[in-house]
Amino acid sequence: MLGAIEGGGTKFVLAIGTGPTDIAARHTIPTGSPAETLEAAAQWFERQGRIDALGIGCFGPLRLDQNAPGWGSIANTPKPGWADCEIVSFFRERLQIPIGFDTDVNGAALAEAAHGAGKGISSLAYITVGTGIGGGLVIDGRPVHGVAHPEMGHIFVRRLAGDRQFSGICPHHGDCLEGLASGPAIIARWGAPLSELPEDHEAHGMIASYLAQLCYTLFSISAVERVVLGGGVMKTPGLLDRIPPLVRDLNARYLPGGAQHVISGPGLGEDSGIVGALMLAQNALAFPLG
Repeated sequence: MLGAIEGGGTKFVLAIGTGPTDIAARHTIPTGSPAETLEAAAQWFERQGRIDALGIGCFGPLRLDQNAPGWGSIANTPKPGWADCEIVSFFRERLQIPIGFDTDVNGAALAEAAHGAGKGISSLAYITVGTGIGGGLVIDGRPVHGVAHPEMGHIFVRRLAGDRQFSGICPHHGDCLEGLASGPAIIARWGAPLSELPEDHEAHGMIASYLAQLCYTLFSISAVERVVLGGGVMKTPGLLDRIPPLVRDLNARYLPGGAQHVISGPGLGEDSGIVGALMLAQNALAFPLG
């Protein structure tokens, strides 16, 4: 039996199952302080009986270098109280089982590549647009890491003509993509979520334009075959449909991949993250560390 945690800024989704696509039970708890959130999660897993491995897909930034001090912890997150939280060591000591650990978006990318929108192709990027903007890239079944994990939400985009007054909300970069197009940025600028703004509001075209720049950047840099766009902001009616034509305009018939570059919603719906966490558990069980 595998355990899984999809750790988000507003909620932790917990699940157990015999495999990534066989979820036997799940539970959701609000993201409070590290102490209360991790304790509540541990108690839920203990009530389910024995699990053999745990996969954690968590909001970041994370320390993922297994040979460096601090592996398995959250780094300099703006989430109050969570910076330097040693999430892996907590569950290792509490449950005494192998732990798989990666970003929530890398987990979701793994799930979509294996079981969702990426079936039959070799490369996929998953982007979540919600409380923050993050992304994971999977090539030939493996997530791409360097010295850390990709931070796709913190690229700088070319601002539209006439969009100079809003300084952005990212505490580190101001008007990076997350600072301009995340859910909180939309509310800070226009006073309401994108889905609640009128269809003819300027926000819809502006957010679509900034997300299209991210998609084009991914196609250009990685030659990825498919970009999957998920998260709460992407539930706005019509938003997903606006983006591919804008990407085609940006491309100007240049990239050789042409029509093989596809933009879509997630094939697993809202289960991408938790299925990915179960895959991390499965990998930890097959290849335990230490």
